[in-house]
Amino acid sequence: MIAPVMIDLPQQTGAPRRLLVIYNPTAGGRRRHRFEAVLADLADLGCPMDVRPTAGPGDAAAFAQEADPTAHDLVVAAGGDGTINEVINGLVGLSAAAAPPPLAVLPLGTANVLAAELGLDLVPAHIARVIARGTAQPVSLGRASALGESRVFSLMAGAGFDARVVAGIGLRTKRLLGKGAYVLEGLYQMCRRKPPLLQVTVDGKIYEAASVVVSNARFYGGRYILAPEARLADPLLHVCLFRHGDVLHILRYALALQRGLLLRENSFRIVTGREIRIEGDPGAPLQADGDIVAHLPVRISLLPHALSMVAAG
Repeated sequence: MIAPVMIDLPQQTGAPRRLLVIYNPTAGGRRRHRFEAVLADLADLGCPMDVRPTAGPGDAAAFAQEADPTAHDLVVAAGGDGTINEVINGLVGLSAAAAPPPLAVLPLGTANVLAAELGLDLVPAHIARVIARGTAQPVSLGRASALGESRVFSLMAGAGFDARVVAGIGLRTKRLLGKGAYVLEGLYQMCRRKPPLLQVTVDGKIYEAASVVVSNARFYGGRYILAPEARLADPLLHVCLFRHGDVLHILRYALALQRGLLLRENSFRIVTGREIRIEGDPGAPLQADGDIVAHLPVRISLLPHALSMVAAG
């Protein structure tokens, strides 16, 4: 069990925060400009920075594991939700002998869901102020385990339709089309054979669903509210169950999500718990924080207050 993390950070009236910035350099255009503008603002605020660009998968987690709490007051994950997830897994994997430094987010992705949860907008000056002066708060995480391996997530884990969409999108297509890649792949997946229902066990009680999203946070796919009562700081997982998987219901769910009316759908419900097991077609994908991380059957558990994150005031 990971102990609750409570760390005091240098604040505005104290010494500038020493930052380890882990950066995914694939961001281009306005995102690259945002990154450079935030770093310039942080330099103006007096923050010493150790900037480490990633070169491939696994680098972000490895850099996070090298974070030294005696040298770094804060780890800054600069990238999309996938890069941030890697950094989180690296920090949680640090030795229990010393609590990991808190995490701050510099959003450079397509959806930037975690940034939304932390109250961040995309204005460089605002991001820099939060990193330099924001308050670190303990947050709970989820952990997906399958075949003896596990992956931690901060936002959500999903099986069924959304996982099949994520699994079908290539990195090149995602970079070219952004959110449009999800729309195109979603249309393709709706035309395919409907798989059997999933069996979802929540704290010992069994449910059936065509798709399930285990949420640790409110937002999904950007700033669409999926689980209204979920909060990062709350040690409870919100299991969102979509009963039907036919084309008509998928479109109904998508429209209701966009309009904030999903809870009015009779075939959608949310139950809460701490221990979840998802079973279905063996080998069917599970996505967590937007990347495929495991295959069914999967066990999902809660890690209460496993990390500290810096949020906007």
